[in-house]
Amino acid sequence: MTTPHIIAISGASGSGKSLFTQTLCNELNSLNTDITILCEDHYYRDQSHMTISDREQTNYDHPDAFEHDLLAHHLQQLVKGETIDYPSYCFKTHTREKNTQTLSTNKIILVEGIMLLACKPLNKLFDLKVYIDTPLDICLLRRIKRDLVERGRSIESISKQYEQTVKPMYHQFIQPCRHKADIVVTQGGKNRPAIEVVKAHIQKAANA
Repeated sequence: MTTPHIIAISGASGSGKSLFTQTLCNELNSLNTDITILCEDHYYRDQSHMTISDREQTNYDHPDAFEHDLLAHHLQQLVKGETIDYPSYCFKTHTREKNTQTLSTNKIILVEGIMLLACKPLNKLFDLKVYIDTPLDICLLRRIKRDLVERGRSIESISKQYEQTVKPMYHQFIQPCRHKADIVVTQGGKNRPAIEVVKAHIQKAANA
C-alpha cells in the first residue's frame, strides 16, 4: 500500500479552512482522487463528567482543549492502513458524543483545524502544511453567523468568548505558527490560485 500523504490546513476560527478543505475534496473526488478528511474539532476532549455550566467555562481556543494524542494516534493508524473510530463532538452540549464513525485510509488525508500547527507531535506527521491567513474582522463576522445558525449561541456569548479566549489565543498560539506553513493562503477559502496549487500538489502525491 502507498503511504498516505497527510496535509494540514490550519488558520484562525472563521478563516475559511473548512471551505478550502471541502472545495479541494469535492473537486478532487470528481477527478477520482479519494480523500479522507479529519476535523480537529472532533477531537475536543470529552467533558461528559462535567456540568454544562462548567463546560461553558472551558477555554476551547487553547491547545489543551483538544485530545491531540488521539488525533496523532489515528493518523498513525491510517498511515498503517488501519481503520479508526473517528469521534464526534456536539457544540451545543460542549462534549464528545457516544457514537463514532469508522473511517478508512486513502492516499490523501486532509486534516483541518485551528491548533494543528501549534502541536509539535502532529507537525511531524504532516507532509504539507497550509495556513489560511484571513483578517480577524472577517473571521469574527463568519464566526458570528456560524455560531448563531449552527451552534445555538447568542450574540452575547459569541462576543464574550471572542474577547476572552478566541482573539487572545489566536495571537498566542495560531498566528505565531504562520511561519511553519509550507503554503500561506490569503483571501480565505475562495482563493482560486491557491486551490489550484494545492490541488496540483495533491494530484502529484496521489499519483506517485
